[in-house]
Amino acid sequence: MAPSALSAHHIVKRFPGVLANDDVSFDVRAGEVHTLLGENGAGKSTLAAVLCGLYQPDSGHLMRNGKPLHLPSPRAGLHHGIAMVHQHFRLVDRFTVSENVILGSRDLDFRLDRRAINDKVAEVAESYGLPIDPSATVGDLSVGQRQRVEIVKALYQGAEILLLDEPTAVLVPDEVEKLFENVHAMTKAGKSIVFISHKLGEVVAISDRVTVLRNGRVTGHVEGKGKADTRELARLMVGRDIELSPQRASHPIGHEVLQIRDLSLSVGDVEVLSNISFNIHEGEMVGIAGVAGNGQRELADTIAGLIPPTSGSIMIAGAMTADRGPIHARELGLAYVPEDRLGMGLVPSMSILDNLLLTRDREVLVDRAGVRPEATRLIEQFEIKANGPDHLARKLSGGNA
Repeated sequence: MAPSALSAHHIVKRFPGVLANDDVSFDVRAGEVHTLLGENGAGKSTLAAVLCGLYQPDSGHLMRNGKPLHLPSPRAGLHHGIAMVHQHFRLVDRFTVSENVILGSRDLDFRLDRRAINDKVAEVAESYGLPIDPSATVGDLSVGQRQRVEIVKALYQGAEILLLDEPTAVLVPDEVEKLFENVHAMTKAGKSIVFISHKLGEVVAISDRVTVLRNGRVTGHVEGKGKADTRELARLMVGRDIELSPQRASHPIGHEVLQIRDLSLSVGDVEVLSNISFNIHEGEMVGIAGVAGNGQRELADTIAGLIPPTSGSIMIAGAMTADRGPIHARELGLAYVPEDRLGMGLVPSMSILDNLLLTRDREVLVDRAGVRPEATRLIEQFEIKANGPDHLARKLSGGNA
């Protein structure tokens, strides 16, 4: 039997106050999808970071094609054909797709043949069913398109093993289906995929094998491709039997809290939103559906006060907010969790406590000691996997961020 393309043996990784990986072993074979399944904070992303050289294990070791492997950096990982597509993309918004793809490549020449580079990027993208305009500016792309850029970048730079960290978290169903087609195209070409997820349905659909993590430890290895049972996977994830399809109890709907009337938004010559109207009442959950790139992000940004609408009105709790900005919207009780949580919602280099203090920007004197108990309470209430209020935002997993 051929050796595994990549294997991890007894990996231990600690952070201050957190044992992220505790004696973790698993392997991925050539041409397969091996999923790391677990709840937020289970240690999946940390293990992937060890596999690509972003983190070094405190103990344990890696092997590549049966030979010992030491990865002091992500560049070393890429040298051995291992690349990670992070949940929070690492792209330069002002650069084009091609410029982002070649950024960091070893074969760069100071004389760039942009046409040749664009042609090569397009060729790599099309060969795996990842259509993208090489000359497009990344800042103008949807989240799904940016993810394609990250995948194309990994393939362009020679990756044979791709670590996809929660790749469906930012995608709508149509994009998820397309991503699965891309993954199958890559495995058909002999690539190995480590697919990181906590979504049972997707895991069962795409995985050849599944390794389940809970609190940093492996709780089971399960065969995929229709052989995996979602209830068993759920039990391995959380340590108990759970109801996979809970029934929501009906409850009364309260008064109107948000009113959108004839909202339109144009960016340059492009009409992004056209005469949008709807109401939301207290106690309601309202979904905004559509394929990425059709105005959902701009609608949310406009309601939150980040973008002034071209026309129309927004009322929060009975007060007009269309041109008053995000601070006014927040004061009226509106909270916004953006799709790019670390890039836009948090300051990665700051602690959880300091990020909370940012909402108190109008206070002359900020009582850090007084806010600390509230930060601790919120961490416990929302079950955030962190070692306290001083935990840096950039060290949070995607779900915890």
